[in-house]
Order: sequence, then structure tokens, then C-alpha cells
Amino acid sequence: LFALCHFHSLMLERKKFGPMGFNMKYPFNSGDLRDSAQVLYNYLEGSTAVKIPWDDLRYIFGEIMYGGHIVDDWDRRMCEKYLNYFMRDDLLDELEMIPFADGKLSWPSPQPGPHEKYLEHIESMPGESPLFFGMHPNAEINFRTAQCDRTFDLLTALMMGSGAVGDEEGGLTPMAVAEVMCSEILEEV
Repeated sequence: LFALCHFHSLMLERKKFGPMGFNMKYPFNSGDLRDSAQVLYNYLEGSTAVKIPWDDLRYIFGEIMYGGHIVDDWDRRMCEKYLNYFMRDDLLDELEMIPFADGKLSWPSPQPGPHEKYLEHIESMPGESPLFFGMHPNAEINFRTAQCDRTFDLLTALMMGSGAVGDEEGGLTPMAVAEVMCSEILEEV
């Protein structure tokens, strides 16, 4: 389950790198993880076999659950590579949870234990980096540039004119507009 959650987070966070992360934007969400976790539970609880059916699980997750969203062949291959890496017996030992980082970034899989131990292990995760996703460190440049562009566009919109913003905002000051936007964002979160 830990590897499935980690795989899900990699699939979600890759989107922020735009075309370097995925060739298209995919609507992965918590429902994909929830349903995949249920399938995993059903497979493990309903199986009398001693060996975990990794091939079946990789197919279900990669071709149906997550693969049902993926339409680009290169993105499908990337998803398949992640699943081949995470969904294997080595996972139950100390598997490296950051695939394709070539030793530049390391975070081993957690040892079996209570829920609190898993939370502690998650807290020990290294800071986010493109290496987490098997990308070159420079991949972050495009993401950060786009992020800065959006921030400066927002700041420019807030600074329109001196004093009041246009009629669509009811003549609010830039500070009032910012406060309204912040409260809307907090309500969404």
C-alpha cells in the first residue's frame, strides 16, 4: 500500500513539470488511489497463493486504473516503468523509493511496523526535486519560471491603477482584492 501511495504521488506531482512530466495533462485524483487500494486489498485478502500476483496488479493499475486516463504512448511507458519498479518482491525489503535517481537522491522503503513508523518515515523524505521523478535537475527551471510568471501576472493585476481596481471588483483597493482572493483560496482548501 505504501508503494501504491508513493506511485500515486509521483503520478500527481509529475504534472507540474508540464510536457517534461507528461505529454498531456491527466485527471489523476484521490479516487484512483482509493480504488486501486481497494483492488490491492481484495487481491491480497482473497488470494490463497503465497506469492503476490505482481503481474496482475501491475496490469490492473497500469492499464485500467491509471492507464485508463493515459492516452499517450510515451506516458503509458513511463507509468509502466514506475509500476515495474515499485510492484515487485524487493519492495518488501529495502527498495529505493526514488527510482532512476542514479544514487543522487536516496530514500529507502519503510520497514514493516505500526502506522506511526510510516508517518515518521514519510517525515524523513528528502526535499522535493526533479530527481524524484527521474528527471534532470534543470527540469525544475521551466516549472519555477511558469510559477513566477503566474505570480507576477497576479501582482500586475492587483496593481492596476493607483487605488481602486476596475468596476468589476466594485472599486476595491488592491489590498481588498488580495484579501478576497486569499479568503476564497482558504475556503477551497
